[in-house]
Parts: sequence; structure tokens; C-alpha cells
Amino acid sequence: MLKVICAALAWTLAVPAFAQDTISATHVFPASLIYSRSFLEYVKKANEAGKGVFNIQVRGGPEAIGMMEQPGAVRSGVVDMVYSPCAFYAAVVPECDAISASSIDGPTARKNGGTALMNQIHNKRMGTVFLGWVDSGIRFDLWSTKEPKFDSAGAIDIKGFKVRGNPIYNAFLTNYLGAQVINLNSSELYTALERGTVDLTAWTQIGLMDLNWDRYIKYRITPDFFSTDLIILVNQKKWESLSPKSREILQRVAIQHETSSLHDLQALWKKEQAELEKRGIKTVSQSPEASKKFVAGARAASLQRMKERMEKAGGMENYDRVVKLFTPE
Repeated sequence: MLKVICAALAWTLAVPAFAQDTISATHVFPASLIYSRSFLEYVKKANEAGKGVFNIQVRGGPEAIGMMEQPGAVRSGVVDMVYSPCAFYAAVVPECDAISASSIDGPTARKNGGTALMNQIHNKRMGTVFLGWVDSGIRFDLWSTKEPKFDSAGAIDIKGFKVRGNPIYNAFLTNYLGAQVINLNSSELYTALERGTVDLTAWTQIGLMDLNWDRYIKYRITPDFFSTDLIILVNQKKWESLSPKSREILQRVAIQHETSSLHDLQALWKKEQAELEKRGIKTVSQSPEASKKFVAGARAASLQRMKERMEKAGGMENYDRVVKLFTPE
């Protein structure tokens, strides 16, 4: 009997009270880019807060799973968590275009119900949990290797420019500006700029120097338009398999990171703007009236594409509400 008791006690001590949750993760951009670094900061903070409860294991960036394949990977469960622009999977979740076109930021969407609605939509359309819209508040600009041209009204004229396209802004570049775009991932653009196969691209206000594009870019063209739409996604089945404590910590830290990343990136933009000026990149602006039309045109093009995709996919019931929540201005 004593042997049985000792054996049972030894087995009990050898087995932990509960199994720690393990979460695999990837990020679509290279680790050197500011956005990936911000996501990795979220992972660090989450793992610290969840020590002994769960562990997020980052498998890497596009070298682990292709940039555009990562949203599908989290949908299918190949990876548990992905950090990606919403636009990369907008063909599956058309409502993503409302985030790109938004006039608000992540913390505001959290407060006004926009994030909760997006989570419901992601559950239904993609089988994923919309954990958070982080790194928001940063806008896009046009960046050019050569001096831009303006028409008589002071609006940008991109005729003759070789324009890099991207899922976030192709509807705007083609439908509004009439550009013939060359679709390239951000990882391919450095070589395209170097070879002169692209001389104009849209990109965010920050991160240009992380990618060394400032070696070729000479002009920043305003006004600012669109918004960063960087989302932390979790496979829904994986989410439901996690312990309640894991889910609570992951969500709480994501909400905190929505606010902290917003402030951190705004401060970074001020520093980078000054540094870009030192490096000789000139800021040129469209006229005030042309700027208003430009921003309105960008938003309208994205929302129109969203509407068309929603009609095709079925399920228009959220269109008006999504537009109201994400583009109140």
C-alpha cells in the first residue's frame, strides 16, 4: 500500500496542475520593419503577463509563411495567430476596406462598437477572432523618386509615372487616379526602385527608412490619406480551445497595445519626418481644394469596392453600420 501511495504521489507531483497553452504566431512583414517590431512588443508583453498560463511562439515573418498567404494560414489553422493588414484578406472580409478608409483609430473603434462588430464579421466570414486593431493613427502618403506634376487645379497628375500597386489602395489608384499599377509586395519594392521599374508608391508615414527606400525616394506628396489597418487575428477554434485565463490576458494586453502603439507611432512619425527632411526628401502638397477631393476620392473608392464585394459575397446587413462606425467624418 505504501508503494502505491508513493507512486501516486510521485505521479501527481510530476504532472502540472494544468497544461500551459501554446500559441504559434507569424507576422506578414520582415522583423526589421517598425510594424513587425510593434507586434513583437505585443507578444513580449502578452507572454510576460501570461507567464505560466500560455506562451506565444513566433515562427517568423514572410520567410516562414508567405506574406499574402498568412491570412489564409490563420483561417485554416496552420498557424494560430497572425499580424496582418486587413486589406490583405479583404476579398474574404470585404468590410476590411472600412478600416483602411477610416477616419478614426483603434481605441476609438474599441469604444464605439466598431471592433466588436468587426469581430462578429470575422467570426462569420473567416473563422477568426479579431483580437485588436493595433498600430493605428498612421496615415498614407504618395512617395516618388521624381518630381510630381500637378494640373491647373493643383491636383496630382500621375500620367507617365510607374506606380506600384497594393491591395490596400488599388481601387483608389486605378478607379480615381487612373493609374496603371504594377502589383508588388513591399519586400520587392526596393529592387523595383533601384531598377527604376517603379517611381511612385503609396506607403505609410513611417517605415520608409526601415526598408531603405529613402535611398531612392525624393518626394513625399500630401495630403495624407487612408489609415493603417494592422490586425492581430487568432484562429477561432484555437481561441475557443484556450483557457479562459489565456483569453482574458491576450485580450487585455491587446487592448492596452491598441492605445500604447497609437501613441508610440505618433511620436515616431514626428522623429522620422524630421529625419527624412534631413535626408533631402521634400514634401510637396496638392492645393487645398484638390486635397479635399483626393481624400474624399480615396475613401469613396474603398467604400465602393467594399460594397461591391459585400454584394458578391452576400451579407449586406452591416454595410451602413460599418460605414457609420469607421467613417463618421
